[in-house]
Amino acid sequence: MYLHNPNIKLPEVPDTVVWKYLDLSKFLDLLLSQKLFLSRSDKFEDQYEGTFSEPTYEEIKKLSENNPEFLAYYKTHREKVVVSSWHINEYESFAMWQIFTQNSEGLAIQSTIGRLQKALEVEKDFKQYIGEVNYIDYKKEYIPFDDMFFPFLFKRKSFQYEREVRIITDITSENIKINDGLKIDVDIRQLIEKIYIHPKSENWYKRLVIELVSKLGFDFEIEKSDLESDILI
Repeated sequence: MYLHNPNIKLPEVPDTVVWKYLDLSKFLDLLLSQKLFLSRSDKFEDQYEGTFSEPTYEEIKKLSENNPEFLAYYKTHREKVVVSSWHINEYESFAMWQIFTQNSEGLAIQSTIGRLQKALEVEKDFKQYIGEVNYIDYKKEYIPFDDMFFPFLFKRKSFQYEREVRIITDITSENIKINDGLKIDVDIRQLIEKIYIHPKSENWYKRLVIELVSKLGFDFEIEKSDLESDILI
């Protein structure tokens, strides 16, 4: 279920558009299971995920001198936090297509902040929060640690092109162990507002996606990306 956290920055307008770019297999898994996958934070390619900037680390290290468990907790906490990443943008992004879809058979889910919040209402076992990622200089800028989610809502400036908003869950209090991540229940019809087909895909692929979605009982609006549309001159 979605819960509001006043410490976490989030766009004020519920209609703020967000995107998730993924391949067909992950998309079909989402529809078939009606569950959203959240990846364990320490499994991301960025090794800095869930860590602190240098100024913050130095402060935590001082606080840990007489309490080594304090620092150890932060190091292992990354295994207990799971994340689903979305891209904030009014329009689809050519860069995101290239980065997050490996071939011309990818697609993009268009949604909004408000839809994400409502889609999470059906999940009863785990609590979700949604937050916008802050991009900072990890050598100079400070990451507060008065909220346990802050290390997971800051990234280095070199990633600011991602314009990321995250669905985030902490399972520390749960007596479970996860490997790669966690699947949570979502209201698929709330989650997905529209589907865009990869701009370099063939027309047969669009027809295939439409047929698959229809056979699974959904009637989402599906369009092919117009990033590769014919030029006018």
